[in-house]
Amino acid sequence: MTFSVFFRLALMGSLLATALARPLFAADFAKLGTGADISKICGDKPASLAMIDGYGGNTWRKIAFQEMKDEASRCPNVNKIAYSDAGGDAQKYNSDINSFVAQGYDIIMTFADFGDAALPAYRTAMQAGAVVVPYNAKLTGTPGVDYTANPHQEMTEVGREMARWAGTNIKSGNVVFLGGFPGAATSTAIMQGIRDEVKNYPDLKLLDENYVATNWNPADAQKVVAGLIAKYPKIDVVMSDYGVISLAGIKAFQDAGLPVPAQTVLASQNDINCKYLDDKAAGKGWQYMSLDSTITIVRFALRRGLAAFEGTKLDETTDLVPLTYVDSFKNQNPKCDKNLPPDADFTSLLSADALKKAIQQ
Repeated sequence: MTFSVFFRLALMGSLLATALARPLFAADFAKLGTGADISKICGDKPASLAMIDGYGGNTWRKIAFQEMKDEASRCPNVNKIAYSDAGGDAQKYNSDINSFVAQGYDIIMTFADFGDAALPAYRTAMQAGAVVVPYNAKLTGTPGVDYTANPHQEMTEVGREMARWAGTNIKSGNVVFLGGFPGAATSTAIMQGIRDEVKNYPDLKLLDENYVATNWNPADAQKVVAGLIAKYPKIDVVMSDYGVISLAGIKAFQDAGLPVPAQTVLASQNDINCKYLDDKAAGKGWQYMSLDSTITIVRFALRRGLAAFEGTKLDETTDLVPLTYVDSFKNQNPKCDKNLPPDADFTSLLSADALKKAIQQ
């Protein structure tokens, strides 16, 4: 089945924003953002790259492709780059992998939208001689056998951090988590982290032990949240893994004439950040925390794949966590630019001009 997905974040560009972001995660995880210097691992062999999205067509994915191309541009031996979008179809996703292998692409980067279900396709591509780097979701396969490497966000840790922030600052109340499509690997892992950590805060109550599916679609999310408002008399914290979904939920509360609950967001963007600043200035502020720089994971994936293909040394972990970009309790405010598209974000490493071009494609 093909889902129309608005997936997580379109992340935009300012190194200053990344520098200001404050990590709250454990020290054994690497922080997303700039990362290693790719020029030191380029090697000499001509290299061709293929990038596959399970759910493309949204701004986050458009910008991610440009992030990858920008990173690759620092290696003159990268001579060919291709892209495909499976449109939510797992069969097409596997077919795209096979097709790029048949065309002789050296490095295949894939957003791990389908989790472990895609391991057989990755393994077959590995056996055919390709370097295969599924990224973002954490997989259970064996590096070197099922795939070359798996740079991933520690999504359970993301969920734990959301719960820690709520437990430390909001302290008590009812909590819901808005995720993507049913069974989405990233949403499932974040929900697990939330469940694990919320146990440490007995005054926080999960209204649902599972995430509420929104298909990462703002229209669906607004309807879903309206339903939650009708079902539950009190919601104090709304967590989500995409700022577009959070913003749709905020609109549902305001349309119902209710105050906006505290928001924790993985992957914010320009419009929710502008909304936060506008409401705050109007005296209708709400508590807010965002975890960002997620789009830079494609650069980590490219470096891992290129180092494996070229045989160059890369001292960089695959265990990654986002940066804390916004924290209302620390007066850590986001940037808002109403002259830029609503789904722009200021934690990408693209230049402002490159970001605009990526969004407009």
